[in-house]
Amino acid sequence: MTGRTTARPVTAHPATARLPAAGAARQPGRAVSLFAVLLALLILPTAVTGSGVALPHIGRDTGASLDALQWVMHSYNLTFASLLLACGSLADLAGRRRVFTAGGMLFTAASLASALATDVVVLDVMRGAAGVGAAALLTGGSSLLAATFDGAARTRVFAAVGIVTGGGLALGAMAAGALADALGWRSFFGLHAALMLLVLCAVPFLPESRGDTAARVDRAGTTVLIGGLFLLMLGTVEGPQWGWGSAGVLGLLAGSVLLMVVFVVVERRVRHPMLDLGLLRNAGFMALCLIPVVVSFSFVVLLPLLPGYLVVANGSSSRAAGATMLLMTLPVLVTPLAAGRLIRWGVPTQGVLGLSLVCLTAGVAWLAAALRPGAGPAELAGPLLVLGAGLGLNFGLVDGAVLTVVPPEATGTAAGLLNTLRLGSEAVVIAAAGAGLTGLTRDRLSGGPDRFPAYDGTAADLANEANAGDLDGSLSALPPGVRREFADFVAHGLTGAWHAVLWTSAAVCAALSVTIVAMLPRRRATTGTADADAP
Repeated sequence: MTGRTTARPVTAHPATARLPAAGAARQPGRAVSLFAVLLALLILPTAVTGSGVALPHIGRDTGASLDALQWVMHSYNLTFASLLLACGSLADLAGRRRVFTAGGMLFTAASLASALATDVVVLDVMRGAAGVGAAALLTGGSSLLAATFDGAARTRVFAAVGIVTGGGLALGAMAAGALADALGWRSFFGLHAALMLLVLCAVPFLPESRGDTAARVDRAGTTVLIGGLFLLMLGTVEGPQWGWGSAGVLGLLAGSVLLMVVFVVVERRVRHPMLDLGLLRNAGFMALCLIPVVVSFSFVVLLPLLPGYLVVANGSSSRAAGATMLLMTLPVLVTPLAAGRLIRWGVPTQGVLGLSLVCLTAGVAWLAAALRPGAGPAELAGPLLVLGAGLGLNFGLVDGAVLTVVPPEATGTAAGLLNTLRLGSEAVVIAAAGAGLTGLTRDRLSGGPDRFPAYDGTAADLANEANAGDLDGSLSALPPGVRREFADFVAHGLTGAWHAVLWTSAAVCAALSVTIVAMLPRRRATTGTADADAP
């Protein structure tokens, strides 16, 4: 590869442009391309936000342990994040339509196999395969649109991409909850397969295009990167189960660090690296890359984990928990328009990004203060809406701002690295938060077996059940007279663990936000044009 990848073309802020006009896609191939890619990009984020809602149902059906259940989410996130750069190179080399098609076929097959799986290990493997397909779909699809549209039409198309992606985030939890309650968790993955079949029906009408003919897939770098992320996530997930000081966990974490060092060495030596390490010395670019990390600690971490809390601590159904999550995700559809208007009024982009960081940090701190057993949607609406507004204010703006801080020939590589850090941080933060919740909950429920002798299990078992979002089995085995007291005991212990994790997240977000503001270039955006989103 020659310093270029196509993981996600960096575009102007979607809020500064209208949706694609009819004339922007008059040619049938362009219209079909737009339909197919937008539908695919609507489906992909629902797998992130919806899987957490479906976990309690999966656990009851399969009898899986918490760590095995968590890999339903983690395997998808891991393969999705770690293969973006490699799939971008492959799309340039083999053809964007070919990679997009292969990704759609793999995603469809893996989703169908997920819907039919009876063993959680098979389900975990299939979700990992779906993540591979998602990486190919995102890179192939976005680069197809970039090659098919240009000028103002391309700006409008990627405005639609941003809105559709936000729609997927907003609908995922609600759709998973409604389907899991009404038809079972398998219907959620079955719907993914059915919708992706519609995408595949459009493939014969899609144009083919290729990028840099000198590009090569960095197999060594890809292998080492996947291995490093896998060991990091495995060590993080198993920390509460094996013990953080155990030889197994320490070995996994040390192996992850070693492989990351090897990755840097490989990228320095290979002829066509997937990553231009020179970008890491660009302070403005790295500041922009840290913004999605703040999003991961404040917003994304809640998507798969908070529904389980609502089910256990509030007694909510999966459908009700998913509906509550809409309070956090619906603002993503609206606030990008407000961000675009602020920029047109002359507010510098770094000011809008700073406001976004304030909302994200304040939102997670507010949630930490407001969260309690029995808290309804009205009590949680404030922090959840602020978190959604915080994401919406930078949604797409970060991608557009990258154009102004890297050389033109490096924008493809920059987009690939930005998306890898975005999805990689999501995967690692979700794994770390899940592990932290499990360990903290176990400590707070350590007196449970003694206090409730009828409970046939350990504090670790109880913590796993609570964080899996499913206490039904334990409650049904207890005498009716102590069930309410037992449920309250678990709810308060789980809430204490959540408070610790949320306050820690707020502190991390605050520290990162100060660092980002200090690193961002001090330049004012030129107003009035969609291409003026400079920090």
